[in-house]
Amino acid sequence: MDKDAKIKKLTSENERLIKLCSVKSDMVSISAHQIRTALSALKWIIKMFLDGDLGKLNAEQENLMKKAYEGNDRAIGIVSELLLANKTENVTEKKYNFGEVDLIELIDNTVFDFSGEASAKGIEVIFLKPEKKLLSIQADKEKMRVVLQNLLENAIKYSNSHDKVFVTLRENDGLVEISIKDTGVGISEEGKKKIFEKFYRDPEAQKKEPVGSGIGLFTTKKIIEDHGGKIWFESSESKGTTFLFTIPIHRKQ
Repeated sequence: MDKDAKIKKLTSENERLIKLCSVKSDMVSISAHQIRTALSALKWIIKMFLDGDLGKLNAEQENLMKKAYEGNDRAIGIVSELLLANKTENVTEKKYNFGEVDLIELIDNTVFDFSGEASAKGIEVIFLKPEKKLLSIQADKEKMRVVLQNLLENAIKYSNSHDKVFVTLRENDGLVEISIKDTGVGISEEGKKKIFEKFYRDPEAQKKEPVGSGIGLFTTKKIIEDHGGKIWFESSESKGTTFLFTIPIHRKQ
């Protein structure tokens, strides 16, 4: 087999593998979404029993329902991590589709997506909108959605019941700055040096939520930097964390 034929064969095999990976990714995503939807519906039914909406439970029934609720919640967390890992597995290697993005609308929609999860944990998510409408930015909308999902999910996950999560947005010198502040477990001194490393999970986070992939903040940082922005944080153990990031309003060509 000559060199050109070998190259052609390798190219064809590579294209076949890419298609197979895409099919696999789609199947995982569809199946995981269906499982999470069913688990979420079951979660609210169990919650209705625990809240006494369907009649008072005796002590044994309440104890069993609490165990069912906790197990269901863990299962939802595992499925959510599977979806996130599947969605972000190669997100930093995929093509960016830049266009005009209304950040106020995107943040509003993302906060709404997490309203059920936050409500179930007794956490209030508050979006402090800017007084004046901001200009649309040039960004990949779906990648920016991944960034907001990762940061909001962490803020809710590592907060305590009755805590508040604040999201702010402001414009400053050609940049938009977004901050997501919680009053949860905070980041350890060790974690402050490694928090953006791939697969790293802070010990404080693991105590609060054992299940996690450690890929969310790594992916978030990569997406923001690919947009020409920066991300940083302010955190104190047991007092909470604020993640802040900037994105240029006008993308450099």
